[in-house]
Amino acid sequence: MTQRRRGLVLVPAAALFFVLLVALGTWQVYRLGWKRDLIARVDARVHAAPMEAPGRAQWPAVSAEVDEYRQVRLEGRFLADKEALVQATTDLGAGFWLLVPLQRADGNLVWVNRGFLPPEARAPGARGRPSPQGVVHVEGLLRLTEPGGAFLRHNDPAAGRWYSRDVAALSAAHGLAAADTAPYFVDARRDPGQAEGSWPVGGLTVIRFPNNHLMYAITWYGMALMLLGGLVYAWRRGAFGQDDNPAR
Repeated sequence: MTQRRRGLVLVPAAALFFVLLVALGTWQVYRLGWKRDLIARVDARVHAAPMEAPGRAQWPAVSAEVDEYRQVRLEGRFLADKEALVQATTDLGAGFWLLVPLQRADGNLVWVNRGFLPPEARAPGARGRPSPQGVVHVEGLLRLTEPGGAFLRHNDPAAGRWYSRDVAALSAAHGLAAADTAPYFVDARRDPGQAEGSWPVGGLTVIRFPNNHLMYAITWYGMALMLLGGLVYAWRRGAFGQDDNPAR
């Protein structure tokens, strides 16, 4: 194939690839703006004063975009006999989240993540403090239900093995009406008066949004510039304009 013919094939292909690289870089710039806005919105929610947790009439409107990590408060009675342990890994090590349904005055249920338990504190009598009795006041972060399970690990309600906080499944497994269960749970704050060595420990929610979009944008744009530079260099050297064996 002559150089000229190679140019007729390679130049359009390179131009298409250049456009693709620029599009990918531009998409990452868009994602960077979206991620920064998300982080700002979540930060504002986390540091805002607690508001009343959404009631049944508001459940259909609850969304991650508007409500995830919002500070909320609620009152009710813990149904301690319906508690569930969900596998967790935290700054305190591997163990379990203690999920307990809280029944509000209107009869509806909100699952509350009371905090982290190490394996040796699975039994209620090994936690160093009794379960709350009577009407309790809870404050914490609103989190959306986590249906299905974790990556490559599915919840097994029949065996009591839970890998995600799927509130509807938790209610169904414990004989509670899923229709009466809020589509969210609450990560409870840590009790400031909690004795050292007692469990569960609340307030361990990790809020982290990976934000590598600027690096990705620079990478894609850099590759586009290198490709463009290579094309210009080849063009100036006449790589696409002469035959390999010109006929005289």
